[in-house]
Amino acid sequence: MSDTKQFSGKNVLVTGASGGIGHAIARAFSNQGANLALQYYTNRPKALEGELNGSAGKFVTVKADLTEDGFEAALLKEITAELGAVDILINCAASQDVSDFENMSASDFNAMMQMNVGGVFALSKIFAAQIPAPNEAAIVNISSIEGSRPARGHGHYASSKAALEMLTKAMALEYGSSGLRVNAVAPGLISRPGIEQDWPDGVSRWKAQCPLERLGTPQDVADAVLFLASPQARWISGSVLTVDGGMSAGPGW
Repeated sequence: MSDTKQFSGKNVLVTGASGGIGHAIARAFSNQGANLALQYYTNRPKALEGELNGSAGKFVTVKADLTEDGFEAALLKEITAELGAVDILINCAASQDVSDFENMSASDFNAMMQMNVGGVFALSKIFAAQIPAPNEAAIVNISSIEGSRPARGHGHYASSKAALEMLTKAMALEYGSSGLRVNAVAPGLISRPGIEQDWPDGVSRWKAQCPLERLGTPQDVADAVLFLASPQARWISGSVLTVDGGMSAGPGW
């Protein structure tokens, strides 16, 4: 069996690399030989940087506000200067807060849409214009099962993820002729440190209704992303891969 790592020499940009899912995605690509560009805004991914030091691939960490006008050109310019052109884009950065519609302002709603959809649009568009090898390029957007099944207090978040999934399909349609594939992963409830203490009722209800009887892990999401970005998914584009332990197969929770 070959020991060749399937992303050796590829340059992968992961936005939101300081979050749990972004961390797992970046580490998974590194384990498969990729060079990494790690975007963050508030919290530098120091733990991830420590894990990547000494790895076979190169990496660069870049701070960028994905809601700022023109961020995408400056971000890719800095990455390209360090690594070369980006081959694979993982749009993982997102905002999520809780607010019911009665207490939500128009600016709250618009800010959520700008972060979770507008930033993806801007970065994906400039990425598509610079890809070095179109037939090997891919975009994977991180959505959520809330894009089709909203939760109370998450109306603006759910709306942004629904829009992201349609943006995924629209980009797949328009960029397909160049060989660029665009897909999304829609995770269910993903474990993080302290979640069972912070939200015991929600975790309990999830486990009781989920066919696989557990929360997801960041690695569960990372493995799905790796597949969609890989040559094994070469004829998959415009798809949303649900990663939720079977929750969406049931009547709800």
